[in-house]
Amino acid sequence: MPTALRLLPALSRDHRERLMTLAKEVSFPADGRIFEAGGTADRFWVVRSGTVSLYQRVVADRRISVATLGPGDLLGWSWLFPPHTWDFGAEAFSPVRAYEFDAARVRALCDKDPTLELSLTRTIGAILAHRLETTRETLIEHYARHGGSG
Repeated sequence: MPTALRLLPALSRDHRERLMTLAKEVSFPADGRIFEAGGTADRFWVVRSGTVSLYQRVVADRRISVATLGPGDLLGWSWLFPPHTWDFGAEAFSPVRAYEFDAARVRALCDKDPTLELSLTRTIGAILAHRLETTRETLIEHYARHGGSG
């Protein structure tokens, strides 16, 4: 399987610079919840340092980690697609520093620059395709090990 695509290096220099004008530096403590599935997806992040666990709840009190994200990885894509709600939950596995982007401001920038929108959408689409494949493999492995019983 090909390695994961990184959002910022995949964009042209001009598009990357324009997007970065909207970046805000943030941090999350270890074990801090970043977002929950079903919540409003009004922002996204590019991880600068640390690790983030993406998880899916399988029953009310049980969740499965489906991906671990690290430096350079995109955290959050639901902001791009209506109804703009998170599909997964995310938690900082270690202290995390990240660039945070306000979704409404990024969408407004894309409305003014269709080539940026196309580039961003194609890149995030490629990231999603890779994540979908790794999530599928993770879930298959989990259920093969546990026989579907948690």
